[in-house]
Amino acid sequence: MADIVVKAAYGSVVEDDEDGFLFIGFAQGEDEDEPYVLFRQALTGGPIWFEAGDESLGAEDAVAQVTRTDKGLDISIRPEAVAHIGWAKVVSVRIGPDCEDADETVAALREMLGQMFVG
Repeated sequence: MADIVVKAAYGSVVEDDEDGFLFIGFAQGEDEDEPYVLFRQALTGGPIWFEAGDESLGAEDAVAQVTRTDKGLDISIRPEAVAHIGWAKVVSVRIGPDCEDADETVAALREMLGQMFVG
């Protein structure tokens, strides 16, 4: 059972060449206060930052595994990182048929996470 749920309306993949990061995320809406999840990694590779809904609810190397389900994604948080993600052990992203850019976003996330992405 998920501790945090984001009902995604949008998926996004952004390569920021200026700052040198790849950002992959899902958002429930366009407003700043809408729930979201965000993965960030240097374009050269390395640790992955994950946050759920707010930068203060994020940490580097927080993700243990991401599982593709029939409803979307289940993001399992590493035990030592749950305090950084608002004590959430599982963050779920519900991806419906109307989620914009969902396939592209899931494919990019699969590539970023490698063996941590299951399904």
